[in-house]
Amino acid sequence: MANLKVLTIPNPILKQTCASVENISDGVVKLINDMKDTMNSSGHCVGIAASQVGVTLRLIVVNVSLNPKPHRNNGLLVMINPVITYKSGKLKSREGCLSVPNFTGNVSRNDKIAVEYSDINGIKKTLKTSGFESIVIQHEIDHLNGIVFLDKVSSLKTDVFKRV
Repeated sequence: MANLKVLTIPNPILKQTCASVENISDGVVKLINDMKDTMNSSGHCVGIAASQVGVTLRLIVVNVSLNPKPHRNNGLLVMINPVITYKSGKLKSREGCLSVPNFTGNVSRNDKIAVEYSDINGIKKTLKTSGFESIVIQHEIDHLNGIVFLDKVSSLKTDVFKRV
């Protein structure tokens, strides 16, 4: 297992659209495990996308149970080729990101989502979730589409804050 180097803006890889994972090879499983280690070692991270570690594959790891505030959650999620199939409601919340280490920002997202994906064993699944877990999954899927949270704030002047 390894802690991977996390890319930060303005690295151009963060603006790329990621390719689908065609098969879950030993290399993909190793990447997933290394992403888990990287997320867990950050001390405050609840999600990471493969593009953040320089791999342009549609793969995210999410675990909002790592957040010190209690949230309804599904524990550790490995999502391969995730696609949001349903969304409703709106939430505005403050987001941070390992790839934008010096800032946080207010972002509007859907409150409730359904996501179709494959797990690490290649089994197709659908997850329905809401609240914080929904926000984190949307944030990480945005990374797979070359979007960082700064691209989604209404105003860089009023909705972005220096991290202290």
